[in-house]
Amino acid sequence: MSGHGARRSDPVPSVTTAAAPRSDDLASRQRRYLVMMGIRVACLPLAVISQGWLRIVFILGAVVLPYVAVVIANATRQPRHSALSPVVPPQRLELPPAPVTKDRIEH
Repeated sequence: MSGHGARRSDPVPSVTTAAAPRSDDLASRQRRYLVMMGIRVACLPLAVISQGWLRIVFILGAVVLPYVAVVIANATRQPRHSALSPVVPPQRLELPPAPVTKDRIEH
């Protein structure tokens, strides 16, 4: 056994129970924010060229979407409370010692 790393009998944390990286959470929040701001940008000219109740909907979208987008973008994902579950590595099979024979020369 080499001196590197943990002993073979130590449990190893399972990667499947680990939380997703924070960079994934940040990228997801940035995408949602950009989509909502894109919808807001579309609402501005549509509010100018539309008539009646549709104009009111586009104006409300242009006014309310920035607030909603910022609140959603700042809401981070809650950490999961599940701990890492250890995975016990399987036992390694070993070959039995070689039999001692008379025709072998030993020093």
